[in-house]
Amino acid sequence: MLSIMRSEWYKLRKSWVIWLLFIPPLIGLFLGQISMGDIGEANQWIIKLVMANATYALLFLPLITGVVAGFICRYEHQEGGWKQLLALPVTRGKVYLTKYILVLFLVLTMQLLYLGSMLILGAIQGITDPFPWEIVWRSILGGWVATSPLVALQLWMSMIFKNFAAPFSINVIFTLPSLLVINSERFGPYYPWGQPFLMMNIGGEGDNFFFIPWEQLLMVVGGSFIVFFFGGYLYFQRKAV
Repeated sequence: MLSIMRSEWYKLRKSWVIWLLFIPPLIGLFLGQISMGDIGEANQWIIKLVMANATYALLFLPLITGVVAGFICRYEHQEGGWKQLLALPVTRGKVYLTKYILVLFLVLTMQLLYLGSMLILGAIQGITDPFPWEIVWRSILGGWVATSPLVALQLWMSMIFKNFAAPFSINVIFTLPSLLVINSERFGPYYPWGQPFLMMNIGGEGDNFFFIPWEQLLMVVGGSFIVFFFGGYLYFQRKAV
């Protein structure tokens, strides 16, 4: 499995997708820069994070996640790549799991870059309030966990469609409605594409580790992960190459 991981990383490290990971953190830095501070006695870090998270977690995090997941299957769709890969002494299960883990690692890297951009923002603006490490780490890790079912779905779609635009279009179609759905008390908590925002929303339910009820975490994030991950896994096991 480590050899597969090295092979996948070799294909990615010279591609433009690595640089793509820097775009959402830079956008978050820009949004935090233009957001208004000095709202009463509120911690200025919290204000900046709330403003930046609103766009970053709603749009850019799920969209870039889809791009990365789609790109990781791009080489295999070209010139019989799947046949060449599966001709090696590796199992399909290990190939699928390796690609999934690698995408999750890249998404976590993007989350850490986003955290770094917020620290840079504070240094630029001279924020002197104490940095809320505990809250921020819960937000960063929550957003990462919330993308796990989206990564699984996008990987599944990327294995089905040879055209890179097809899985990305599906991701866009389901991501854009989250701007409206998250405001619905009835549908918002059950919409998978809205979970990254809800789990990064530091203004959510502070009593819960990921700012959402544990039932919602297990049912929506956990349930959709099981459906998408094993749906993609079973498809890949039976995929004709």
